[in-house]
Amino acid sequence: MDILDDHHIEGRDEIDPKVKCNESAGAGTTKRKELHGTVHVNALSGTWRDNPHGAVFHAYKIDFSCDCELYPGFVLLTELKLDEDVANTKVDLYLLDKMVKSSVMPCGEVHLESDQIRRAMRFHELLFNGLYGKLFLGSKASGVNREFLLQRDNDLLWSTSYIYLILPIKSLDIVDDGSWSIDWKGIDSCVSVVEFMRNSAWLSAEQSGAQYRSSIGDPSSAGGAGENTVHLANRSLSIENLEETVVMSIHTGRIYYVREVLVNTSAESPFDSNVDGAPSKYTSFADYFSKKYGIVLFYPGQPLLLLKQTHNPFNLLSDSEASALRRKMLSSGDLVDSKRQNHVHMPPELLVCIDIQLSTLRALYLIPSLIHRLESVMLACQLRKEIAYNFRMPSSLILEALTTLRCCEDFSSERLELLGDSVLKYVVSCHVFLKSPYEHEGKLSGQRQSTICNANLHKLGTKRKLHEYIRDSAFEPRRWVAPGQLSVHPVPCSHGVDTSEVPLDSRFHTIDENTVLGKSCDKGHRWLVSKSIADCVEAVIGAYYVGGGLMAALHMMKWLGIEAELGPGYVDKAINLASDRSCIQKVDQITALESKLGYDFSTKGLLLEAITHLTEQESGVGYCYERLEFLGDAVLDVLITWHLYQNHTDIDPGELTDLRSASVNNENFAQVSVRRNLYQHLQLSSESISKQITEYVTLVMDAEDSKSLQGRQCPKVLGDLLESIAGAILIDTKLNVEEVWRIFFPLLSPIVTPDNLELPPFRELNELCDRLGYFFKEHCINDKDVVLAELRLQLEDILLIGEGIGKTKKAAKGQAALYLLKGLDNKGMSYDKCVLKRKKQELNDVSSGLIDMKFSVMKSKHTSHKKQKVSQLPCGDNEAPDAAIPVIAAVKTDKGGPRNSLYELCKRLQWPMPSFETTEQKSRSPIEFGEGSDKRTGFNGFTSKISLLIPDSGVMEAMGEQRADKKSSQDSAALHLLYELEQQGKLVINC
Repeated sequence: MDILDDHHIEGRDEIDPKVKCNESAGAGTTKRKELHGTVHVNALSGTWRDNPHGAVFHAYKIDFSCDCELYPGFVLLTELKLDEDVANTKVDLYLLDKMVKSSVMPCGEVHLESDQIRRAMRFHELLFNGLYGKLFLGSKASGVNREFLLQRDNDLLWSTSYIYLILPIKSLDIVDDGSWSIDWKGIDSCVSVVEFMRNSAWLSAEQSGAQYRSSIGDPSSAGGAGENTVHLANRSLSIENLEETVVMSIHTGRIYYVREVLVNTSAESPFDSNVDGAPSKYTSFADYFSKKYGIVLFYPGQPLLLLKQTHNPFNLLSDSEASALRRKMLSSGDLVDSKRQNHVHMPPELLVCIDIQLSTLRALYLIPSLIHRLESVMLACQLRKEIAYNFRMPSSLILEALTTLRCCEDFSSERLELLGDSVLKYVVSCHVFLKSPYEHEGKLSGQRQSTICNANLHKLGTKRKLHEYIRDSAFEPRRWVAPGQLSVHPVPCSHGVDTSEVPLDSRFHTIDENTVLGKSCDKGHRWLVSKSIADCVEAVIGAYYVGGGLMAALHMMKWLGIEAELGPGYVDKAINLASDRSCIQKVDQITALESKLGYDFSTKGLLLEAITHLTEQESGVGYCYERLEFLGDAVLDVLITWHLYQNHTDIDPGELTDLRSASVNNENFAQVSVRRNLYQHLQLSSESISKQITEYVTLVMDAEDSKSLQGRQCPKVLGDLLESIAGAILIDTKLNVEEVWRIFFPLLSPIVTPDNLELPPFRELNELCDRLGYFFKEHCINDKDVVLAELRLQLEDILLIGEGIGKTKKAAKGQAALYLLKGLDNKGMSYDKCVLKRKKQELNDVSSGLIDMKFSVMKSKHTSHKKQKVSQLPCGDNEAPDAAIPVIAAVKTDKGGPRNSLYELCKRLQWPMPSFETTEQKSRSPIEFGEGSDKRTGFNGFTSKISLLIPDSGVMEAMGEQRADKKSSQDSAALHLLYELEQQGKLVINC
């Protein structure tokens, strides 16, 4: 009778409860949210603002290139020299209909006199406030007199902690040799506009409440008056020269460009601002400006100008974001609406001309996204400097490690996090293995877990203030502010912290699920998921491994405070201990195994230890493979993960994780041990385990492919054997991981790829149902030594029931899922290759190899239904008379609320997901939608019809009201359906 078996080994200690540090809401968990500050960008500080002698700046030329449009360049001037990575940045910017390549290049130093600095600051203040902010403060409605923002020099707009200049350069001077010069003509034009506005009599008249007769002066002195001359507020221009002229309105401070001169109109033309078609209270444009702004036009007979208003900046850093925005705007009609509504009619004399090119204005639209990316690279370089490794790490890798998915960039930390997790596990495993040569595997696992658990990584990360570098929200262009610009979207701090840094205190922790994550206040405070700090630690370790190899990763770990000593002295000690073991009686076994491995051990005792099971200790053997298995598990993990990371750069992080999970697991390793005949050399003294191995070997040899082995539980010892051999080779080669991979790559081949990836059955069923809009229920019970699982999946016309049995809940659910997958496959429902890269295979022979699976069956319950209108829906024949009527919370009426309520109801009752049919109505005149605060206007209307199949009852249909966008119309239809369900007695909505 065996004392020991493969699932209960005497002498293995449980991991200390103190090591189980991932409490449900503890440090490093997803449940806990923490308030943290944001690190300041040191590279953009400066003291040149008030220097009477001028200043010397480091200059960086910004160029843009696009296949379909010309964008002029700029020069970025900073007091501090930027890191080389920042100074040579290239960024792709994605507009709705094109892509612009931007590049930054260092171009020496430039000295500006104090007067030049003053003029450059006025340029900044006028254009950045005019384009992205406000040039007028106060309003009549608020009771605060309106004031021109730049009426006087305002030092509060310029902070020494965040100060730089972005100035236009002359496009004609840009030649192949890289020469450039600042466009002082354009800058001085902005300065003159500021001076004109400061001296404007109209502003003084408005503040005094008097009317002001707008003109550039006496009409007799205007000069050049004639049919082809148009009088602006600050000059007169011929009609031919007006098109694409950049102008600013003197009464609003908004910046436009002239699209067209409307020769058949004038300020006496009827005023038609009402989009609802109602009569305007203003008889003409002249009447409008007189009554609303107190302006009496001097030239009411001049033709009106059709102006195109500049728009708010977008996030241009992500191709996927640009594509999604375009789809959203097209589907909702916003793209068409914006093209119509961004045009205004304006009398010329209310406009000042700004002598800058329209192309310069368009290029300024690219600046916020570019500067945001440059600042992100600066922070990556700043962190790199703190870590202070002598090898120059690419800042792009560090930036990737600091960027979460919430940033909506085309890159994120997830791939590096996956790799860093494996690297960390490997290094710590080696460290505890070598440092504690006499500790058994249980103790080693405990030591490793206490180091690599999220709670400890969180502690180490916060100690190094890594959390302040994490980028956890998408770029918000509306909140972007250039030096000299006043923020028009402030977010005052409400966290009760006076400093930019937030104390590491439980007062700033929460588990509130409604906490808004990533959005920072004006002091830089933002809520982070606690786990994201631990993830960032792993990602930065991964970045250093990619950029500088194991030595760089070790440096990073030591900087964090992780003990990671892998000195040769420790390895020699481990080899010496193994060399004391006698291998004489096993020499034939060792030689044969070395031949299969293609590697001759220098220390044969290591291989002997690697193939010796713990049950051999009954025969007096004083060692077993468990320590080497512990080490081999880590080295195979990092080697396979690194292989997948390098060879599959074009797949998303989730699929990379799936590849790793499919490759690094005991089942896969067990199959390798069988197929390479390594199991034959296992030294074992357990009849029960030997029997399990024999049965499993037969199954593997008879299996046509790995699919037929899904759901079968392998003897763990077979996977352990492969790992222990890997650990033995690692020590014998003195931690030469390249040599370990040279030996193991052919053993593990073929390694899974995206084309042949097979997800676990339960996972595949879950994702397939999500995609098809079905829900299934699971029920598991323990029956002695096995688990029984039942999965129920309701389709439109049939109820599928899959049952499974296994030694674990996972195995039992996997068996049941296989039956349901087969049932779905027979009905033509399976994943497309382009979605999961999974080839359709026959789902057969799904019984367990170790347990009699006669219990497993698949049942079908056919249901009948007929399509009916809502008002005619009968109660289902199979519905129990006393069945509880489901109760749901009050339906939220904000966008997505009704659909979410309906989806949750379907999931709860196992109804198939509803389907929508949406029609679009286009109109030349504005359409009004909704009521009250939800009232909107647009040129496109959407109406949706919803269909919901209720098993055993029928199909309900409901028509929603017309809405301004597709999703809102679907919400309307869903809301009507929910109310109809309540009227039919199939639902109760709590109010």
